[in-house]
Amino acid sequence: MSLSVEGWLANTDEDEWSQMMRKVAAFHHKHDLANKNGHDMGYRIALTVEELGELAAAITKGKPIEECAEEMADLLILLMGHSLAMKIDLKASFESKYERIMQRSAITGRLGVRVTEYKG
Repeated sequence: MSLSVEGWLANTDEDEWSQMMRKVAAFHHKHDLANKNGHDMGYRIALTVEELGELAAAITKGKPIEECAEEMADLLILLMGHSLAMKIDLKASFESKYERIMQRSAITGRLGVRVTEYKG
């Protein structure tokens, strides 16, 4: 399977992940992001920082949970779009990383619990 916008649009798998990726690919196709600098990762990272700031503001300002959820959705859509821009199989990367983090121990630091390979 091609991991490009066109590849996802042509994908006929009916699992939830494929359906979500087709939706993100349709958004990229609709706005021709690949040909309008929308796949430039410097630009995309700047958008991600902006959206992360909006999530942080929603949380720290005590906004309704629905607004927090919307900001999380923005971040998820952006991350899925990053995988389109870079032609990365994000689901396979998730599965691989999940297997690794499940082997880690948790440590508690000054700010709370961390699950990391860092031994500090």
